[in-house]
Amino acid sequence: MLEYLFANKNVEKILIYLSLHEKTYANQLSRLFDAPLDPIQKTLKKLEEGGLLVSFLEGKTRVFQWNPRYPFLAEIQTIAKKAYTFLPEKIQEIHYNSLQRKRPRRTGKPL
Repeated sequence: MLEYLFANKNVEKILIYLSLHEKTYANQLSRLFDAPLDPIQKTLKKLEEGGLLVSFLEGKTRVFQWNPRYPFLAEIQTIAKKAYTFLPEKIQEIHYNSLQRKRPRRTGKPL
């Protein structure tokens, strides 16, 4: 839906995901959307260079989140949330609402 506006389907996926979740990293998005890692990384880098996202390291993982100083942040978040409401429920459940672990299980923790 927004891929025509942004000329990239990965931008749409990233923006919608970030509008629903606080932060993300490239490998997580790659697994979630079953997409190659390289285009996701390039898109995240492009969005960071444009000022829309900021990144930081958590351990060895580069994590991305919204840049609170971006002048049109509220408008872009509103567009992404609106686009999410138009997605089919099946896609919403599979890609955006899945309960995947966000970090590894502690060593020795019982299942």
